[in-house]
Amino acid sequence: MNRREFIRNATGISGVIMAPAVAGGLEPAGATAPPARVAFVKTRDRAAGVVRAIDLLALGRFDGRDLFVKPNLNSADPPPGSTHKDTLAALLRKLAAMGAGPLTVGDRSGMGNTREVMEKTQVFRIAREFDAKVVALDELGAGDWELIQLPESHWQQGFALPRMVRRAGGVIQTCCLKTHRYGGHFTLSLKNSVGLAAKSIPGHPHDFMRELHTSPHQRRMIAEINAGYRPALIVLDGVEAFVTGGPDQGKRVDADVVVAGTDRIAVDAVGVALLRYLGTTPEVSRGAIFEQEQIARAVQLGLGVTGPSRIELVTGDPDSADYARRVRAILDGAPVG
Repeated sequence: MNRREFIRNATGISGVIMAPAVAGGLEPAGATAPPARVAFVKTRDRAAGVVRAIDLLALGRFDGRDLFVKPNLNSADPPPGSTHKDTLAALLRKLAAMGAGPLTVGDRSGMGNTREVMEKTQVFRIAREFDAKVVALDELGAGDWELIQLPESHWQQGFALPRMVRRAGGVIQTCCLKTHRYGGHFTLSLKNSVGLAAKSIPGHPHDFMRELHTSPHQRRMIAEINAGYRPALIVLDGVEAFVTGGPDQGKRVDADVVVAGTDRIAVDAVGVALLRYLGTTPEVSRGAIFEQEQIARAVQLGLGVTGPSRIELVTGDPDSADYARRVRAILDGAPVG
């Protein structure tokens, strides 16, 4: 079935979106935009690190807006295979303190049944504490998805995102620090967005995830999913990291950091610099950070900063500042070691 036939037959989907049309537009990019602030907190305490990193960004309040929270629940493997329960609880608590309205936690697991993964990772228990709704995205109906087709997309038939994500008052993402052995090379905030996209839509045979994982353009397609929404906040839990393997299992090291920002490209560039600092795979180590295909395609799409000089690392204590200085050098192109 070609894209035209898919669109004609997808009567339950709310139409084809030829442009992102996200409220507020995309983040400003390029030399005319202000630098992207990325909070950098050296810590072993996830809960304290989440709060400190968000405070460093000085974002203001959410004024009752409904927020959709996207954790990393691709599988139920222990962190960094999945989001740590302390990270999720601290994030929801902080959002409530910042004046958030209704909270929804949602994801789609690629390596397990989503509802079972959510049970094993204690998401339902944590959400009840904050009166948050929990949604297993692969249980949505056909009419709950929006099909998005970007100009010059590498997706044959576009990709689909949930209407609730597209219409949320804000999307909050929390991801992990790790490599990806199935073709993504690394899985940080851009890759975490894959869990928002449909694998399939009820009543329609196309398998979007099969297309993604068999395409030579996989890393570019990952970036393109991100053109369908804009995050209000990203929190990267790097207390532990996978420097090889991933996303579920791999060589685990202590990275001792929580990173936060609102610019996906900036957060991922810092994440790649961290992986290089820790010693990682040839794929993640090769070339300039902004030449990595996920990041390069995101830059082409105007999703954030265009180079390392547009990233400002923000710290609040000497230990964090010293750690950030070393990662900053790698971000700017210094050799590792």
